[in-house]
Amino acid sequence: MSQPPGSISPAKPHPPAATRKPSREDAEAAVRTLLAWMGDDPARPGLANTPRRVVDAYKELFSGYDADPAAELARTFEDVSGYSDMVLLRDVRLESHCEHHIAPFSGVAHVAYLPDRRVVGLSRLARVVDIFARRLQVQESLTAEIGETIQKTLSPRGVAVVIRATHRCMALHDVRQPAAVMETAHFTGAFRDDPHWRQRFLDSVRTQGA
Repeated sequence: MSQPPGSISPAKPHPPAATRKPSREDAEAAVRTLLAWMGDDPARPGLANTPRRVVDAYKELFSGYDADPAAELARTFEDVSGYSDMVLLRDVRLESHCEHHIAPFSGVAHVAYLPDRRVVGLSRLARVVDIFARRLQVQESLTAEIGETIQKTLSPRGVAVVIRATHRCMALHDVRQPAAVMETAHFTGAFRDDPHWRQRFLDSVRTQGA
């Protein structure tokens, strides 16, 4: 079945990690190499501790590689008194980095699903967004990964994800459009196949200037 406008194909999984993960010392040495390549002296006082700080920052910014987003959805609740309507979490802040230039992009994600007996804590949905965002990404893949993980783990009747973000690379290159907003969407199940549910979701996330 062809996908409706606004949807994208499921993302390819991240490649497996290298056989030997570089050590922290390797990572700091790489930063010193970049500093020297830029034309500066890595040994001067102002830069002496920069490799350590950069590696600390990268460990936090890219902590998503050490986390399992599906595991965040493992604890579910079945006693929901027959609730079967849309569950929507709006305005989840995300900070990520483009895999092409390691340039930051940031914005908000809106995530919804139609429960089939099971629901999950809303903070868990936000964690799924955050884990995938803390990996090198393109926005299209990020959107699909979030939606497909929720679909496969919870088996709801459908999942909808919309992400709106601004990309730093749009300011760094000749296009010079730092305020441009990119929107991506991914739909599964009822949100993909039933225009009623898809439109209800889109209407909900576009109210109040969302």
